Amino acid sequence: MGAPRIHIVDLDGASRGEVGNLELIKELARAIIVPTQLGGGIRQLATIEQLLKIGIERVILGTAAVENPRLVEEACRYFGESIVVGLDTREGLVTIRGWQQDTRLTGIEFARTMLKLGVKRFIYTDISRDGTLTEPNFTAIAELLDETRVPIIAAGGISSLTHLKILKLLGVEGTIVGKALYTGDINLKQALNTISG
Repeated sequence: MGAPRIHIVDLDGASRGEVGNLELIKELARAIIVPTQLGGGIRQLATIEQLLKIGIERVILGTAAVENPRLVEEACRYFGESIVVGLDTREGLVTIRGWQQDTRLTGIEFARTMLKLGVKRFIYTDISRDGTLTEPNFTAIAELLDETRVPIIAAGGISSLTHLKILKLLGVEGTIVGKALYTGDINLKQALNTISG
């Protein structure tokens, strides 16, 4: 239908702290002809390397970025723009371990730390809105864009063409649309035509 990239999350991996569906991920990487990005339980340099070798284009670090900043620094040094940090927040504070554990880090504070380590792109999700079909946290996204000046991919609560238009105006690099595709609230072809026009 024209999606320029596929976003994959290994939810089993996120909760276990290690990639949990490697064979399926390999199949997906072989079958999908557009670039893919994967997150969920990726906490070691060897795992990042393995995923990139099987055809995943971008690897998303979340919990590992909070708990092991040195891993992020090494990953950015070795793999450059193939490394993305997932910035998942609830009420402005970063959450980890499959969104089960809150930290005391603000999203902006965490982003600044990650930029110093070489991170060049973030995926921002307000997890209180994810899957709700309400609307994205436009204020937080605008603030993050202003503070970081790097590409931001927005996720969480996106449920209409209007949301996509606003996010484009704010200057996000891309958006992750999930539930709204399943429910039919967003038609992918129509959405792509709307934002490319």
